[in-house]
Amino acid sequence: MFKALNSALINIDNFIWGIPLIVLILAAGIFLTIRLKGLQVKHLGKALYYIFHNEKDGTGEVTSFGALCTALSATIGTGNIVGCATAIVAGGPGALFWMWLAAFFGMATKYAEGMLAVKYREIDADGHALGGPFYYIEKGMGKNWKWLAKLFCIFGTMVGLFGIGTFTQVNGITSAVNNFFDPNNANSIVLFGRNYSWSVVIAGIILTVCVGLVVIGGIKRISKVSEIIVPFMAVTYIATCLLIVFTHLLQLPAAFAEIIQSAFGLRAMAGGALGTMMVAMQKGIARGIFSNEAGLGSAPIAAAAAQTNEPVRQGLVSMTGTFIDTIVVCTMTGLAIVMTGAWDMGLEGVEVTTKAFAMGLPFPERVSAFILMMCLVFFAFTTILGWDYYSERCLEYLTNGKQIVVAVFKWLYILAVFIGPFMTVEAVWTIADICNGLMAFPNLVALLALNGDVVSETKSYFERLKGRME
Repeated sequence: MFKALNSALINIDNFIWGIPLIVLILAAGIFLTIRLKGLQVKHLGKALYYIFHNEKDGTGEVTSFGALCTALSATIGTGNIVGCATAIVAGGPGALFWMWLAAFFGMATKYAEGMLAVKYREIDADGHALGGPFYYIEKGMGKNWKWLAKLFCIFGTMVGLFGIGTFTQVNGITSAVNNFFDPNNANSIVLFGRNYSWSVVIAGIILTVCVGLVVIGGIKRISKVSEIIVPFMAVTYIATCLLIVFTHLLQLPAAFAEIIQSAFGLRAMAGGALGTMMVAMQKGIARGIFSNEAGLGSAPIAAAAAQTNEPVRQGLVSMTGTFIDTIVVCTMTGLAIVMTGAWDMGLEGVEVTTKAFAMGLPFPERVSAFILMMCLVFFAFTTILGWDYYSERCLEYLTNGKQIVVAVFKWLYILAVFIGPFMTVEAVWTIADICNGLMAFPNLVALLALNGDVVSETKSYFERLKGRME
């Protein structure tokens, strides 16, 4: 019975994260790119400038940079290290090209999400901000669509508590620690009828304490921690990958040629070229969307807390999240894997990136493995923090702001982190993955329905900005 249930859930998961969702998210990004006249190209420089120059007298709970780091904390994670490797192994180096394409159009989607989140957010008397897809669905589309907003929040709460935010990330952290310190489980203990390495148990306890200390402090503490960890680890990871690139600089032109040729099936036999191209396209676009979350509706929840009075300004800052996550971080991973040839060695998942680091870095293999382990640990840790915030805000909307319910949820979330290393129920992870995909549908309906608002607000802002400069 359980095997049949798991099989059914996997089929549903594959369908949701298959062609329908990919086409819908990509189509929304293309449509918004056309409507906004290529805003992600014309105003990328301004968007990057706004990251580090906060708006004076802006209303909200955290700085624009803090809101961006909170959003990035949930997106820059195992998807950039493991997910990118999985896409390249399954679809060839060309998958990276399609990740770039998904990110390019996803930047327009992420801009619209962030802009609408600030435009339709609610800020109460004590300065507490709440916003995201649920509010721009209800207030932008009308009260008759409140059921759609609640549906989004139900999916969002489930994703955070039962999977993407807890179990999968915790397992990723404890597995990385275990593989480095005790790969043969030489030092183990019996818990719940199974053997677990002491490295898993100790890592799980330390992680639970750290998560508890942060999430109990709310958005301001999550933001402060994210502002420190996310930039530091992102820069460390990018610098490590760049070291691989620069020490293999002669292979760089060939790597780009291989990516482009593979993307269009040019290296395949004539009869199989289309099939090869389709696999690269599907894997690359799907993994790109899964990594940067453009269109899923999670990032605008963080954007709504930003200290700003200009929705367009925060939309531009939000847009840089997709650029940093996929165009920068995933590209670094992809180049390291393609240049070293690690993708074509019969390895899977994190083993691919580990091999790329071991072959590409001018350090002993043990040092390279340690660097990658630390990146995985911190990236996954910040993802746990980001999804706690998203889930709390969804629950707050569902319960009409009942803080007692949110407080109970915090402790349930911490408990989920604690038991995460010992959870092996595949169905729980699959359900969370399904809910993560289902979040996109209410959000995309709202983005398409409110595209007129997005365009008019954007036009008004840049006209005002031009007027002040003249």
